[in-house]
Amino acid sequence: MKILFDLFPLLLFFGAFKFYDIYIATAVAIAATFVQVTVFWARHRRFEAMHLMTLGIISVFGGLTIYLQDDAFIKWKPTVVNWLFGFVILAMLFTRKSALEYVMGRQISLPTPVWRKLNWAWAAFFLVLGLLNLYVAFYYNPGADEAVRTQTWVHFKVFGILGLTLVFAIAQMLFISRHILPDSVTKEE
Repeated sequence: MKILFDLFPLLLFFGAFKFYDIYIATAVAIAATFVQVTVFWARHRRFEAMHLMTLGIISVFGGLTIYLQDDAFIKWKPTVVNWLFGFVILAMLFTRKSALEYVMGRQISLPTPVWRKLNWAWAAFFLVLGLLNLYVAFYYNPGADEAVRTQTWVHFKVFGILGLTLVFAIAQMLFISRHILPDSVTKEE
């Protein structure tokens, strides 16, 4: 259920794009993200950092898209989000706990070198995903009509990024499964 809650702004964005255009879809995504943050707060009496970050970025880039009637800004949004994730993960490699250990360390126990490899892999994945988004948004199929290029980007944003993330996450779970430590073993081995 949480996955649907996290994805509903994206799904509404896609639906609005299919029935209207990129500008209406962007407005719907901003409103849906605001509703998402509000509902989460009403249920849990706290905010989730990822929701707040997404709301801030979509408000700025989406707002510029609507105000300037230029879809380049909304096309940059996935890159900014992915690069932000990537750089945060990289920066936290130099702290006591890495980013993924901080998020998942209570659920699973892994040796420190495995946490580091996992963090490097996710950081690289997010940085490459940001580059891939820029390629599809601005350089893929340059001879096509602008409406076709925008439609291609929307499909990539909704299905491509989500699919790549799912495949990468499954690969990481398989990697993790070989290294999970029993509770009695320390992480420093």
